[in-house]
Amino acid sequence: MNLHANGTDLPISDEYLHSRSAAWFAFAMTIGLMVFDYVDRQVIVSMFPHLKADWGLSDKELGALVAIVSFVVALGGIPVALAADRLSRVKSVAVMAAAWSLATISCMFTGNYSQLLLARGIVGVGEAGYGSVGAALIASHFPTRMRGSLLAAFFASASVGSLLGVMLGGVIASKWGWQSAFGVVGFPGLLLAGLYLFVRDYKTVKLTPELEHATHSAGGVARRIVHVLTRSRTMMWICVAAPAQLIVLSSIWVWLPSFLNRVHGIEPGAAGVKAGLIVLIGAVGSLVSGAMVDRAGLYGERARFVAMAAGCVATFVVFTVAFGAPVLGVSLSPQAQFILIAVGGFLMTCTVGPVTAVVIDVTHPGVRATGCSVLSLVQNLLGLALGPFLSGALSDAIGLGPALAIVPTFSLVAAATLLLAARTYDAERKNTADFAEAQGHFAGAMQRAA
Repeated sequence: MNLHANGTDLPISDEYLHSRSAAWFAFAMTIGLMVFDYVDRQVIVSMFPHLKADWGLSDKELGALVAIVSFVVALGGIPVALAADRLSRVKSVAVMAAAWSLATISCMFTGNYSQLLLARGIVGVGEAGYGSVGAALIASHFPTRMRGSLLAAFFASASVGSLLGVMLGGVIASKWGWQSAFGVVGFPGLLLAGLYLFVRDYKTVKLTPELEHATHSAGGVARRIVHVLTRSRTMMWICVAAPAQLIVLSSIWVWLPSFLNRVHGIEPGAAGVKAGLIVLIGAVGSLVSGAMVDRAGLYGERARFVAMAAGCVATFVVFTVAFGAPVLGVSLSPQAQFILIAVGGFLMTCTVGPVTAVVIDVTHPGVRATGCSVLSLVQNLLGLALGPFLSGALSDAIGLGPALAIVPTFSLVAAATLLLAARTYDAERKNTADFAEAQGHFAGAMQRAA
């Protein structure tokens, strides 16, 4: 994605920004907060059976409790990332983490569905922009050759957080009530928010006059986003592929505990633990796929996209068999079905890290977090928010099993659009790199900041 017509850019660097130790400290702290970001997002999932019993909620209403967080993150991500890019990434992250942690704690004091939905929306306000700013910090601290794998690890930590959220929510809710779970998981984020202030930031890069003007108003930002999406074919197709695959991922993450509880009669706490294992397998899958996509890049840039597309097709095949076979009357034992779901869980995270690396490769360094937030917007709004809500609405209409058999079709959409993105990515990345080589201003700024 090329956010500028003229200006400075980041060269393809093989050096650490400050030092190896500073980079790895930033990486560890950023991953730690990403874990608790998703703990606080996903803790509610294993509470669905309790909320359904206590308040008589529909699946669509339950799905909305998850979707509202991603919806608010999508709307708030770009303004937050713009502020972080122009002010301080590190201080912005600390404020974000404190805000979403306090909002999570407030959920334990809600007395009805409307209050809980509002509190969950405030969690999204705090989390808006964090993935984009965190990814930009990691990418800037480390050499270019390491970004794909490190960003895959960063986003894989979301799976770890989801695992802990689902497992802790189910266990705590079964023993002390679902309200207590919010209080338990909310406090660690406050501690990490304070410690994050010791992370070293990267120097704010001066923008071109055109880009500076574009970031001064909401209208200017909106026009710039439209310009980016219409100018860059790669970005346009990535903004279709990435959320399409996330519709599948978020649907499985959110509804698997309820599926195991309703279809197989597993107690909610135990269902949360089993579903958490699938999330953990997805984290491993994200790491493996990130490394494989990086390795595929040795055979040409298009090979990276082919590897991601193959993972999406495999996701569709495995989940369609796992959830569709029983719907069509084909007998599957609970063990066989769970094994298939586990394989699908491993495959479905195949795009998570690499698509962000693609965007970062062609983004102006002065708005790198903002560039990532454009991708984050569509991922959250059209992927993480739409998936649980769409699956819940389908479940109300045709049942949860059939709904989960239909949703994997979106993986085919992801595969097709990734292959379309491959046709333009190499040329656009090369143009950005050539421009950075000619300017070279950012490299000098980094040396002075070190």
